[in-house]
Amino acid sequence: MAKLDFDLPKLGPNLEIPVLQPDAMLGDGPFVAKPDHQDKLGFPGELVDDWQQVAIDKMGELLGKYRSFKVYLDSCVKCGACTDKCHYFLGTGDPKNMPVARQDLLRSVYRRYFTFAGKHFPKLVGARDLTEDVLDEWYNYFHQCSQCRRCSVFCPYGIDTAEISMAARDIMDAVGKGQKYCNEIIGKVHKIGNNLGLPEPALIDTLEGLEEDIKDDTGIDVKLPVDVQGAEVMLVTPSADFFAEPHIDGLIGYAKVFHQAGISWTISSYASEAANFGMFIGNYENMRKVSQRIRTAALELGVKRIVFGECGHAWRVAYSFLNTLAGPFDFLDNRYPVPQHICELTNDLIGRGALNLDPSANDDKVVTFHDSCNVARASRMGDLPGGQFEIPRAVIRASVNRFVDMADETIRDRTFCCGGGGGLLTDDLLELRAKGAMPRVQALQQVVDDHGVTHMAAICAICKSQFSKVLPMYGLPMDMIVSVHQLVGDAIQLGTKD
Repeated sequence: MAKLDFDLPKLGPNLEIPVLQPDAMLGDGPFVAKPDHQDKLGFPGELVDDWQQVAIDKMGELLGKYRSFKVYLDSCVKCGACTDKCHYFLGTGDPKNMPVARQDLLRSVYRRYFTFAGKHFPKLVGARDLTEDVLDEWYNYFHQCSQCRRCSVFCPYGIDTAEISMAARDIMDAVGKGQKYCNEIIGKVHKIGNNLGLPEPALIDTLEGLEEDIKDDTGIDVKLPVDVQGAEVMLVTPSADFFAEPHIDGLIGYAKVFHQAGISWTISSYASEAANFGMFIGNYENMRKVSQRIRTAALELGVKRIVFGECGHAWRVAYSFLNTLAGPFDFLDNRYPVPQHICELTNDLIGRGALNLDPSANDDKVVTFHDSCNVARASRMGDLPGGQFEIPRAVIRASVNRFVDMADETIRDRTFCCGGGGGLLTDDLLELRAKGAMPRVQALQQVVDDHGVTHMAAICAICKSQFSKVLPMYGLPMDMIVSVHQLVGDAIQLGTKD
């Protein structure tokens, strides 16, 4: 690995509050979206002449639309409960990465233009004029929030920093200052149907290649079908599953599950992408446009249910917003959840004895599980509270003989972010990603040292991509991160339940 041009935080036996390093992460932020990326999403191509007034008007619009936004801006009492809960603050020491301080970058402007005290006595209430320096500060630090919502778990008022970060990004897009990484990706989905810009012939060719790989490995024809009319299930999965490790092994695991259970399924070439970066930029119109592709594809193919693959924020959008963004889905089979997570489907099949799993096939592994933020803190699975924690673990335990959880304070609803979520999985933010990963890597290192853990499973494409990049920086192997359905795929005994 090439030598890093920044220093990593040190791992230790205990997670410590860092010494404050003011402006440690002060910079220009990620690459700014080009005019073409902005135009495709309905935003100005560059900073508009009257950007201050446009930004203030946009903030006013959001305050009128979303009561929660105003409540979050008004209710903070600076109690300090959130200050040491952000992985980016813990990894960088920059006080503006304390959730309360990051919120105040926007809250101070809100007070100046939307409160009596801020309009007449701005200095008394910490109100600031919206200047170009303030806008630059927003752009830098609101792209140092992965919208993981860990701070909201500890906030006694339930303030959701993710919502504030999303609003700030939406305002910046509205004035012509968007992020290249997110906006370029959303444009590809609008045009082609997936984040990669992978056209139908390339998608089909990729899946046919995976069919050949499975045949060579198992001797059994397991299909990965595309655009099959009347299939029972339409699988919507992150496009990372089509081209990168360890994602591909998870896709192979899904295919083996469908094959052995005798469930007809298909991928749609029109809506092959589960991820929805519209949420990251806080723009519901773009989030709706991406979601509507899924409904259109399900109607055209005549499927009975929609199943989402392993992607954290895709599942958050699907679980929390899909029915209101793109519904109704009353044309689907009402015996199944709308939508359904692949872990729910697999866990149900395991419980009914429809899959033949041999966990000894994974005896070369001692596995732990990383709760992905958007699954853990913004969704559910199954019929019982906490299903989003228990169901993936149940699937793993059915597939391996040796499973160990990380420390209680670092998992489930208190899980640490991978450091690359929220639209930050871009190499122009590599230092931030590496430092933000430290709390999770430290918890992982503890179970490696204490229990001999060899692999960490996750059900999020961003988490898998992030850990593949940053684990080697901390001296851990890249291939330590695996898909949950990679474990299932390795344990499943094909040919015995056909």
